Amino acid sequence: MGYPKAWLPFGTEFLLQRVTRLLTEVVDPVVVVAAPDQKLPELSSQVLLARDRRGGQGPLEGLYVGLTTLGGDCDAAFVTSCDVPFLAPAWIRKMVQLLEGYDIAVPRDDHYHHPLAAIYRVSVIEHIEHLFAMEQLRPRFLFSKVNTREVSTDILREIDPSLATLKNLNRPEEYFDALKLAGLDIDPAIEKLLVSPDREQS
Repeated sequence: MGYPKAWLPFGTEFLLQRVTRLLTEVVDPVVVVAAPDQKLPELSSQVLLARDRRGGQGPLEGLYVGLTTLGGDCDAAFVTSCDVPFLAPAWIRKMVQLLEGYDIAVPRDDHYHHPLAAIYRVSVIEHIEHLFAMEQLRPRFLFSKVNTREVSTDILREIDPSLATLKNLNRPEEYFDALKLAGLDIDPAIEKLLVSPDREQS
């Protein structure tokens, strides 16, 4: 994107603030896992902040830190990224229902799992530790280690017809399109920065 996603303006909020607000409509507590030195916009008092132990370890590290932070406060956690402005609270409620009898419930379409739109029991922590020891750092390796339910995205269309919950913002064009879809204006300064030919790639 070339710009910190958490700080992308989305109406009167930054993107991370929007996503955490949507989460607090359904779950409590909410844990945000950030990189060791990452700066974040101000968050609600309902949000707990945790930091990766080591940078560059990918989403499995964030999953581990988040579940560890929750500890015994809950049985399971819904996991998402910070760049899904159309996260549907009903999606989370449905995934909680579909977790019954499983350790993980993860959406899957014809090609991919979606580990950052899934729900995990806190008890999978020990299996994540084993994956770290094996240097297997992708969440998909976890799915074969525990009792995992693959949830067809066709089922989830019943509560999120366009699967908007899965639409993250990896390119400037996707961010601009999301703003237009939400009926929001594009900040000219941010637009200029994102379309600059010499902007940093990330």
